Amino acid sequence: MSEILVRSAVIPDAREMASVHVECWRETYRGLVHNQMLDDPHFVDRMEDFWISTIQRLGVETRAVAVAELNGKIIGIASSISPRDPHSPWVIEIDTLYVLSGSHGSGAGSLLLDAIIGDLDAALWVIDPNPRAQAFYRKNGFAPDGEVRNARIRAIRLVRRRESSHD
Repeated sequence: MSEILVRSAVIPDAREMASVHVECWRETYRGLVHNQMLDDPHFVDRMEDFWISTIQRLGVETRAVAVAELNGKIIGIASSISPRDPHSPWVIEIDTLYVLSGSHGSGAGSLLLDAIIGDLDAALWVIDPNPRAQAFYRKNGFAPDGEVRNARIRAIRLVRRRESSHD
């Protein structure tokens, strides 16, 4: 049985990260976002640029970028950022966390979550409805705080507050 390896992302990972990101969007958001966007032949190229930029911003806006590998192939991606609201009670936000559907239940998501936020108070926005993701975050201590965004797609904010981080 192969073991999942989680490590910090580096720029040479950007293309494979982009492919995983796009595939996860296609698996998860088809029917919620326009097929034209999901099927755009340049979608992976744009996401590769996004990941290169995100990795380059490590230590500035970006707090952590990680990949999960199985047998040398990236199966999951994750990133965290400093809070968008400087007055927020959490210290970090999850910006991205995706695992290919064939690796759901493997533990890769939890390993990525630990790699990008550790035990810190954290928040994230999750598409609603997205019952699988919402269940994953609930299992990891997150709960809705009542905030909702309805730009093009409804999203709810989930927050995790650790008692130990307030000591």
